[in-house]
Amino acid sequence: MVEPSFGERSLINHRDYLTNGRIVTSSAINITETQVLTAEGRLISYDYLVIATGRTDTIPKTRTERLDQYQAEHEKINSANSILIVGGGPTGVELAGEIAVDFPDKKLTLVHNGPRLLEFIGPKAADKTLSWLKSKKVDVILERSVNLSNVSDGVKTYQISTGETTKADCHFLCTGKPLGSAWLRETLLKNNLDGYGRLMVDENLRVKGRKNIFAIGDITDIPESKQGYLAQKQALVAAKNLKLLMTGAKESKLETYEPHSVKTIVSLGRREAVSQLPFTTIIGHLPGLIKSRDLFVGKTRKQLGLEPHT
Repeated sequence: MVEPSFGERSLINHRDYLTNGRIVTSSAINITETQVLTAEGRLISYDYLVIATGRTDTIPKTRTERLDQYQAEHEKINSANSILIVGGGPTGVELAGEIAVDFPDKKLTLVHNGPRLLEFIGPKAADKTLSWLKSKKVDVILERSVNLSNVSDGVKTYQISTGETTKADCHFLCTGKPLGSAWLRETLLKNNLDGYGRLMVDENLRVKGRKNIFAIGDITDIPESKQGYLAQKQALVAAKNLKLLMTGAKESKLETYEPHSVKTIVSLGRREAVSQLPFTTIIGHLPGLIKSRDLFVGKTRKQLGLEPHT
């Protein structure tokens, strides 16, 4: 949003790298023992199934529409004198950091309903991030929520949960998205969902009690931080186990997935970042060299066999 040209590289069509498969652009709405039903009424048969529906998010379906959205959001940022960001997780913090660095004269307010920023990692990283944002003149308001009902851009005054108000020319909602598992509640996997709506999986990443259905990513109950690079690690284990099963290997040969300790990097503007590793927390240019330069887009494109800079 801050730099819309970045979207040209970050938006990747599945057809660009998945050249030996069939892509169906639709929502799954039901599962039987052998088939998946899509919203359009199409039945897709399977021998093995991987569920990776992550979190729900209403986004444009086509690349052109998504790039147009990026451009519109960039123009919204560019034309505003004051901006409100609701949500202090990684998305809200990274957006605040980018705007604060690229548009230092804009009045920027971040409101988060939790006691600290970046609650999925340790308090030391959260404290360092808060200090960094304040050094960039970002007004951070914790343990508060914003009433966004019946609010549209152009509204100058926003109501905060304490009864106070804050003024801004526009806002961006950066709160967490709900799990993409609601559709499973009326399927044969309804009893495989835990109380949070997550699919319960075994050590081989199969849905518990199912020999041919796997699940990976945010939708699982794996006790670890929900991050993209960990979903990639899960995908590698699931793919290996699928190959073993399809070639008739014994169950004992299946690979086990071990949950990982928290290790994350959150970008702070173009050149800096905060990084939490198992034994230390670092903020500044060093972790920024790892992620902030291109947010791992080049690395991801290379892993998919694509040119990193096109």
